[in-house]
Amino acid sequence: MEDIDTAALKENFALVAGHGPDEVAQYFYSYLFLRHPQTRDMFPPAMTKQRDRLVGALVRIVTNVDQVDQLVPYLQDLGRDHRKFGTLTAHYPAVGEALLTTLRHFSGPGWTDKLAADWASAYILVAGTMSGAAEHIAETEPPSWDAEIIEVDQRTFDIAVLTVRTEEPVPYLAGQSVSVEPTTTRPREWRWYTPANPPGGLDIELHARLIPGGPVSTALVRSSTPGDQLRLGPPFGRMTLDSGSQRPLLMIAGSTGLAPMKAMVGQVARDGGRQTHLYFGARSDREVYDRKALAALQDWHGWLTVTTAVSDDTRWPGPHGMIGDVAAGDGDWSGHDVYVCGSPAMVEATVKRLLAQGVQERQVRFEEFGRA
Repeated sequence: MEDIDTAALKENFALVAGHGPDEVAQYFYSYLFLRHPQTRDMFPPAMTKQRDRLVGALVRIVTNVDQVDQLVPYLQDLGRDHRKFGTLTAHYPAVGEALLTTLRHFSGPGWTDKLAADWASAYILVAGTMSGAAEHIAETEPPSWDAEIIEVDQRTFDIAVLTVRTEEPVPYLAGQSVSVEPTTTRPREWRWYTPANPPGGLDIELHARLIPGGPVSTALVRSSTPGDQLRLGPPFGRMTLDSGSQRPLLMIAGSTGLAPMKAMVGQVARDGGRQTHLYFGARSDREVYDRKALAALQDWHGWLTVTTAVSDDTRWPGPHGMIGDVAAGDGDWSGHDVYVCGSPAMVEATVKRLLAQGVQERQVRFEEFGRA
């Protein structure tokens, strides 16, 4: 990357993105499908969500284009994940052609030969990292795993806990996510979910919350029945336990962001236990959807403390407030490893609050699905 003017790439991408993410993504996919129609079957019939994902991924790549330690692991995960679509190394030139054509179109007179050469070089590095990771993992793992829904536990009208079963264990780490395709009801539509149990078995617990307009969450929460078929993509993410650390743990979860915390608590138990504070936040008493399981975990593990807080329901007898504020107000967490999962707004506010109170950035782990 030292031969590429990364500052110019960032400036140019900001100019292009200023035309609007929908317009940029629509141009990209229109060009790709017209020039390379064989790629169309890799994508869902409705492209609205896919356009958001494209722009989100580009933002993350360009933002970290000069931070190799941040960018490379993300690209490797992205390359491994794209195998589930049937993506092959031979498809990358077509995507690169569509990307450079889109950038040139929206750059106007600002497009130069040097800028074109730098974008082309950067894309070669990105594509090489992604395809290399995909080719390497193909030697040992399938591109996806078939699964069957065994049980649907409708906790609230908009939250369901599903138990799904695979024929062989999916090799995720506690805290990692897998993408889920409801092949029975919404084929070629995918959404990330994090298993709520530690790895190693055939049964996986998924916590699904209904997202307005979300095809996958709607299918899982409203339409799923035992026997429905799913497809699970490769594990993704860095929000995993630090095997080299013995610091106590602080886990802060909003809504179904509880799932990875339960998986990590299960992994900590397997590893012999470690002082762990788990904070779970919801908007109302109704949305405290997993209270029995949380109570049982605290009863089983003497090293685990669970605090549940509600932000918008005066009937709740326990702590009130945003869960990040409740946790931050309860003590000094600068000596802890910290894990945060919830909505993008919740994660951002919580991490900022903890950093301001002296927690070091290297001690905090979270996933950026809102951007990725």
